[in-house]
Amino acid sequence: MIRVPTGGATPASIVDTLKAMAGASPKARARFAKGRCVRGTYIPSDRAEEITKSRSFTGASRVVARFAVDGNSRMPDTDNPVLRGFSFRLGDVDHRSDILTQSAPVHYARTLAQMLAYLKVRVPTPDGRPDPDKFEAFSTANPETLHQASYMAAHPLPASFADTTYWAVHSFPATNGRDETQFIKFKIVPVGNRAAPTEDVAETKPGAFLHDDLQSRIAARDIRFSLMAVLGRPGDPILDVTTRWPDEDQRETVRLGTIVITAIEANEVCDALAFDPAALAEGIGLSTR
Repeated sequence: MIRVPTGGATPASIVDTLKAMAGASPKARARFAKGRCVRGTYIPSDRAEEITKSRSFTGASRVVARFAVDGNSRMPDTDNPVLRGFSFRLGDVDHRSDILTQSAPVHYARTLAQMLAYLKVRVPTPDGRPDPDKFEAFSTANPETLHQASYMAAHPLPASFADTTYWAVHSFPATNGRDETQFIKFKIVPVGNRAAPTEDVAETKPGAFLHDDLQSRIAARDIRFSLMAVLGRPGDPILDVTTRWPDEDQRETVRLGTIVITAIEANEVCDALAFDPAALAEGIGLSTR
């Protein structure tokens, strides 16, 4: 039986629990272990300065990014629904911003304590499955922890990283050059046609088809995403990452710029970067209230 930390909820205890559940080695990522490092450029739009004075978003720069699927490195890409991730770094050494996004607009826990409890009830019993009674009791008491899974079940993913929409589930205070601050959410929208849902091609594709598709697409042409700012309003739940803003899909959005992926990069480059969600250049902040 997998042993799970029994102490208080800390980032370290979360990581240890995730690795134990996945049977991952100490050096492996706790989440999104199966990924591909890429590189490219960022081209700001003429409206970026309306939203933020952050030079990460208002100036052109190189981009280092990583596409990944959640879970351990042995899971096939055909497992659906499986969360996908897209992490990227904009700016330079003095104006760096790391943005971590995923293929669902909400997270599965509000707090570290809830996240650790969520993981614990999913620890396999000796028969290889979670205890159904513990799982049901926790889900009943914490219905918001089902929002992410419900969204993923209702929105099948396309059969390509390049055609997937990604969200940064947190709210970010953005300050422009006039010292006007408003909360935004980042949304990464693919430029071009979307591929068929993964479930439509799963039986005919190899286990690593997402990564193979990414490599073949980049070899043929660049891959582009619009980096969008979804604009907040007074009263939005800016600290609850399990809940979307009211009418979020109909909100006003501003295109901050375009991310252009042009080449595959050695995975060691992304491994050394350690994308840090707290690394944000002045003009984009962290939600603290």
